[in-house]
Amino acid sequence: MSTAGPVPAVVDAAGQGIVPTVAELVALRAEAQRTPQPRRGRHGVHGSAPSALRGRGMEYAESREYVAGDDVRRMDWRLTARSGRAHTKLFQAERERLTLLVADTAPALYFGTRVRFKSVQAARAGAVAVWTALQAGDRIAALRGGEPAIPPATGLRGAMRVLDALARWYARPPQDDAGLEVALEHAQRLLRPGAQLLVLADAASASRVPALRWTALARHHQATLVLLQDPLETSPPRGEFAFRAGLRRLQVALDRAAVRGRWHQAFVEPAQELSRTLPGLGWQVRCLSSDAASGDWLRPRDAGMAGSGQEATPLSADG
Repeated sequence: MSTAGPVPAVVDAAGQGIVPTVAELVALRAEAQRTPQPRRGRHGVHGSAPSALRGRGMEYAESREYVAGDDVRRMDWRLTARSGRAHTKLFQAERERLTLLVADTAPALYFGTRVRFKSVQAARAGAVAVWTALQAGDRIAALRGGEPAIPPATGLRGAMRVLDALARWYARPPQDDAGLEVALEHAQRLLRPGAQLLVLADAASASRVPALRWTALARHHQATLVLLQDPLETSPPRGEFAFRAGLRRLQVALDRAAVRGRWHQAFVEPAQELSRTLPGLGWQVRCLSSDAASGDWLRPRDAGMAGSGQEATPLSADG
C-alpha cells in the first residue's frame, strides 16, 4: 500500500504537543526576544557579564618577541628555536562564536502528561536557544547521536536548518539513535575554545555520561545542560495506575511508600544528582518541565522559580 502526503496520525499530532512543528519553533523567536539577557557588567555589580567579543579567540594572528608578563603557554616554540629569541603567539578575538546544540533522542523523551511531550519541549527549548544565538550573531550548529552534524552557519538560513532538524529529530524516536554519550563525544571533536554548548537531555541519559566527559566539554566552553521533565515524573499522584510498556500493561501502586521511593530513585534522583555535581565541573544545569514556558531555562535561577520548571520538584517516599 502506498501513501501520498503526511501520515494522518502525524498530522493530527502536530500542534497538539505530541510532534513539534517548524511553524511553532519559528514562532518562538518572540519568546527569545522577550527573555531578559545578561546585562553588561559595571563597577560594583557582581557576577558574570558577556563581553562584546566572544572571548580571547583561538585564531592565530602573528608572533612577536616575548616580553615580561606574556603567558608562557602561548610561546611560539618553533620561531623561538629558529630565531634564538623567545617569541609568543597572538590570537585574533573570535567575534563569531559557535553555539552548538546537542540533542538527546532517547525514547524516554517521547512522553508527556501535561501540555506537551518532553520531546516537544526539548525542540522548543532548542528553538529558543537558536533564536537567542541568532540575535547575538553566533554561528549555529546541532547534532545528535546517529547522524552527521548540522554544520555551523550564520543568519536565518543557519537558524532554519537547525529548527528543521529539531522538528525532525523530535517527531518520533530515531531508529538509529546512538545515545547521548556518542553525541557528546562528537561535540567534543567539533567545539573550539570559546564556544557555547547547549545539551537537551533526559536525566537518565545524562546520568550515564562519565564525569570526565562533562569536565572536558566545560573546560573551554560555556556549557548548559537542560534536563527535560514531566510533572508525572517529579510529582506523581497517589493511587494505583495502569501504564503501558510496549505490549505489556503494568499496574503501579503509587500510594505505597516503597513504590514511591523507587519512583523517586528512577525519575527524580538522577536530575537532583546532576544539578548537584555538574556545576562543580563548570556546567549550568536547568530542569525544564513539559508544562513550563519553553524559554524558562534561559532566565536567571532566582527569577520566577515558582512554577517555572527550572528545578526538580522534591518528592519523598512518603509523598
